Amino acid sequence: MSGVDKNKSVFSVKQLALTGLMAAVICVLGPVAFTIPISPVQISLGSLAVYFVVSVLGMKLGTVSVLIYILLGLAGLPVFAGFAGGPGKLFGPTGGYIIGYIFMSLICGFFVDKWGNKLVLYFSGMVLGTLVLYLFGTVWLAYQASYTFPQALAAGVLP
Repeated sequence: MSGVDKNKSVFSVKQLALTGLMAAVICVLGPVAFTIPISPVQISLGSLAVYFVVSVLGMKLGTVSVLIYILLGLAGLPVFAGFAGGPGKLFGPTGGYIIGYIFMSLICGFFVDKWGNKLVLYFSGMVLGTLVLYLFGTVWLAYQASYTFPQALAAGVLP
């Protein structure tokens, strides 16, 4: 028999419960969005939710919560900005921002895990994660809307 205990779970019950609860937090805050008339991209509270989730759970469980959120939205639950859901939203012009949440949670969570007690580094991780989120969103928006990168940046990030 190998050295692996088949009865031992990868996550504890507490970790599973917190991960599900934090996915629910993203599902509640993610759809709350503000429309800007000059942009096809809404400003969502989803980023704020991801910051909160990784601050509470760290990189691994925070990223799992984000993945659960994305899968729920992909399945059609109205958890994306503007209370939308489904593959059309995920693969539409704003889908890069949604996928960017995964990388944002990895980066922010890494900084939280590694330097959570050092405020400057903690916030540096949040800024870096946000920049990567915007990069993914801008590149995808440029592709979907046939914009140049500067046009997509002006439409999706600068407003």
